[in-house]
Amino acid sequence: MFDTLIDKLQNGTYITLETTPGHSPQFTPTVDKIESLDLQNLVDGFSTTDNPLAKLKYNALFAAKILQERFNKPVIATMSMRDRNKIGLQSDLLGANEVDIRAILALTGDPATISDQPHAKGVFEADSSLLLDIISAFNSGMDYGGKPFTHKPQELYPFAVVNSYAKNPKTLQKKMQKKMKHGAIGIITQPVYDLENAKQLLALKEAANQECCNENKSTELILGIFPITKLRTAQFLSAHVPGINVPDSWIEALRVASEKGIEEEYKVGFELSKNLFDDIKKLHPKIHLMTANQFQLAHDILV
Repeated sequence: MFDTLIDKLQNGTYITLETTPGHSPQFTPTVDKIESLDLQNLVDGFSTTDNPLAKLKYNALFAAKILQERFNKPVIATMSMRDRNKIGLQSDLLGANEVDIRAILALTGDPATISDQPHAKGVFEADSSLLLDIISAFNSGMDYGGKPFTHKPQELYPFAVVNSYAKNPKTLQKKMQKKMKHGAIGIITQPVYDLENAKQLLALKEAANQECCNENKSTELILGIFPITKLRTAQFLSAHVPGINVPDSWIEALRVASEKGIEEEYKVGFELSKNLFDDIKKLHPKIHLMTANQFQLAHDILV
């Protein structure tokens, strides 16, 4: 299963779909919705998020197990440094390993100060590089403290993230190099909204690879896409989310459309997003689609 996913990532067309477990003890209704739209046959795999924005959600590893068993498609489970120390991280990885949850997206995580849980505190023993190093140790048959396991874990597949925009692009290249040095096989970008931005990211990734990690040519860049169908979403992302650049042309087009009504606003946003998806797929068919569980939108983008 994972061999096929990695082969697609390195040699073919690769599309994964993000899922966000809800504030509920049940993830199955989300999986049912995915199946009702036949999305499992439009993508190569899924991901599950880990309490994004420090808001309490269903566990990402358990959600990954349910998705993977239902569709027999690989799932990348997110793990953040916010909520676990190195003991908890390793314990979770050991349990997940036996049930074949072995693709891990390593995140530092959003600050606990924005949580919806009173007085929540972040752990943050280190940034996501620590988790990547833990995975490297596991793949060598030992824990992070250097103690060999009784049984060697099944191979883990580490993924990482990077911003899609910075005023100084060299900072993005350095961050990519860091993820590569710590063993990431795939680096997922924040959403891109411009083909030139995508080309720049690909060039930075190649430069990073040549400068620091020629021996690790298997690291691939995966371009994130988050469709925008509302003016207020475009404005929020542009003004309040660092590391993303929404072109002024998108905001203006959505502004004009919004004055004509909700349907026109959605139509224009969808067309912009669909055209971008199709153009990026032609340029670099390694895509991670994020729709905040708007699965009908995901379906319409993918078909």
